[in-house]
Amino acid sequence: MTRRILALCAVLLCVSFLLRPVAEILLSLWREVVPSLCFPPDPENSAYVCRQLFHHPSIPMLISTAVVFLAVLAACYPLVRWCLRPLRDLAPVIANVGPQNLGHRLRPGNGGDGLAVLGRAIDDMMDRIAVGYEAQRRFAADASHELRTPLAVQRTLIEVGLARTLTDDQLSLLAAQLLETNERNERLIEGLLVLSESDRGLVARTPLRLDLITASVLGSYGPRAAEAGLTITSSLSPRVVLGEQVLLERLVSNLVQNALKYNRPGGTVDVRVGDDPALVVINTGDDIPADEVPALFEPFRRRSGTRIDHSGGAGLGLSIARSIVRAHDGIITASSTGHDGLRVQVSFPRALGSSAE
Repeated sequence: MTRRILALCAVLLCVSFLLRPVAEILLSLWREVVPSLCFPPDPENSAYVCRQLFHHPSIPMLISTAVVFLAVLAACYPLVRWCLRPLRDLAPVIANVGPQNLGHRLRPGNGGDGLAVLGRAIDDMMDRIAVGYEAQRRFAADASHELRTPLAVQRTLIEVGLARTLTDDQLSLLAAQLLETNERNERLIEGLLVLSESDRGLVARTPLRLDLITASVLGSYGPRAAEAGLTITSSLSPRVVLGEQVLLERLVSNLVQNALKYNRPGGTVDVRVGDDPALVVINTGDDIPADEVPALFEPFRRRSGTRIDHSGGAGLGLSIARSIVRAHDGIITASSTGHDGLRVQVSFPRALGSSAE
């Protein structure tokens, strides 16, 4: 495409040098073929046009030049279309791309031509779209599976209850099992809703004290930690974050709940709030190999290690935490402590113009 444009520029450059000579030739031919209406010249008794031509003899040349220019412009139109033909050829190819053929690529090569650069950019865009589409498809499939399993359990329990007469103890057990599966469904649906809300981004941002939010969350988890034989320690420095309070509360709650769940008897959970990183949660538990840490943030991924809390879960805790952090333009990372447990840290942009009170 670059060569075509250069060829068009060369043609236009040559034509620009020939524009005046061609106009002069055209004007001379006109004078030879068409008899003059203003001959013999009489400035006083001639028509208005003739008088103007007499006083401004350059007018015929200007008209001739304009005619030649318009002719050249008309001739350039098919040349311009010829230059842009590679782009027009791309249009139907891109228009036919859809969910059924996200693997299609242009593969323009490694050339430095502008069209090749555009083709590689489109291929890179298609790679990102394909990854996102596959992630959404896998998420939908996993969510369907997670919802289908407890619903199947509920159906089985109800069918068993209807198939025979139950004693009071059996009826109580059935009701407890139904309640447990229903609570699991509620946790899953709530997690999916929070994940959807945080993925859409924040509508409004207000300055919030992350240390106060964290202190409130830790207060609600204190009895549960004591019951499990765990110790929660904290170091909370004033830190302002521009965001949404409900989502930030959910972020801290998910991280603390995960730290309590995957712990060991007599273990600890250390929570810190500061400048950078803004939030750190460290727990004592099973050692996590470094190559398994990134998968912890994927939806419906659960570790099979030792748990203090056996209440189950939807496997969305860290996924929701990552989505909330991204909605606040932050970064969340996790790393093994090197001996036991996990360290999760969150960084947020500084809230300019805001101060901790």
